[in-house]
Amino acid sequence: MKKYAPILIAFIAWFAVIAQFVLMMQNLVAPVGESIIRFFSFFTILTNTLVAVYFTREAFQVSGNSILDKPAFLTAMTVYITVVGLVYQIALRHVWDPQGLQKVVDELLHSVVPVLVIVYWYGKVKSTQLGWSVLPYYLLYPLIYLVYVLTRGSFSGFYPYYFINVDEMGWQTVGINSLVLLLVFLGLSAIFIAIGKRVSNAEEKA
Repeated sequence: MKKYAPILIAFIAWFAVIAQFVLMMQNLVAPVGESIIRFFSFFTILTNTLVAVYFTREAFQVSGNSILDKPAFLTAMTVYITVVGLVYQIALRHVWDPQGLQKVVDELLHSVVPVLVIVYWYGKVKSTQLGWSVLPYYLLYPLIYLVYVLTRGSFSGFYPYYFINVDEMGWQTVGINSLVLLLVFLGLSAIFIAIGKRVSNAEEKA
């Protein structure tokens, strides 16, 4: 079953991202070019795409010297997709009520994929050596993303999430929300690293 897990996760992630793209194209609210940029401005889409690429490589047993092959990358990615799930359940689920295929895709992106990745990570981390030195690097992806969406939003007026919408909430509130999110990333990263070290140490002693 373990060898089929990457195939399953890759398939679900690709299906969810592609289906969401098709649904977006069927309900355009902006010109095509702008809509595509907006689509890839969502942290959910970027992170699920990252998951899809990673597990596609795992399924085909592709290896090399890219960052995806680094031992700590799986843990970082697991943190990111966990945040996708948590933020949706806490801050976004109540703001809309998707129906039909949109509801299915929504659950895949925000619930199913995060859970599957966490389960896979837990089984894989037994053979992975994690160190605290990687902790600051885990914040690079969310920091770069945040700078990008805030910068682009100041020119385009489009912000993918209401809690970072400067036009509606102002810089002070968005600044506080951003700081809280970065602390969530930092806290979850520390938790995952701690769990990973504990599991790995227990495996070595067994």
